[in-house]
Amino acid sequence: MSDLFERVTSQQDPLKKLIAKIPGFKGYINRVDRRAADKLLRESISDKFQVLWQRLSSIQRDLVNAGKIDVIDDVEIAAVRLRQFIDRVKTAAYGYSGFFDATKVNEAELEKVYQYDLALVTLGDEVSNAIDNLEASIDTDGFPASIRNLNQKAQDCIDAFNKRTDVMKLGQ
Repeated sequence: MSDLFERVTSQQDPLKKLIAKIPGFKGYINRVDRRAADKLLRESISDKFQVLWQRLSSIQRDLVNAGKIDVIDDVEIAAVRLRQFIDRVKTAAYGYSGFFDATKVNEAELEKVYQYDLALVTLGDEVSNAIDNLEASIDTDGFPASIRNLNQKAQDCIDAFNKRTDVMKLGQ
């Protein structure tokens, strides 16, 4: 029975997956509501990542208090990347309304935007798992690898948002 459920849910398009992950997120479909939906989505994403950034900051404080100064710079890279991602998500112009009113949006471009939106939501879970792993690996041989993984996940967030922005601006 779970195989059938997984097959059905894995075949959902990115829009349906995105809507399922964001509580109260309904207006993506209607052209008039797209700007408000984009704002709601980005606020939700930035709120989620703000919580993750705060968790990471807490871990950094714990590392400093434990005298593990030698790893702070490496962990700070991830913290700065997450902060940069949050700031970009919060401050970028909201999409779909003005831009797509002037030019006809084609379904392929909109599908790409939905895929990037879903990726941003999914990356939140991946970053959360990477922070969990970092915290669990303190004082182990796996700690350097967990830092590298977290730094990569944080960079993946920035890269995904940049690609989403390119689609919004250039239709690529």
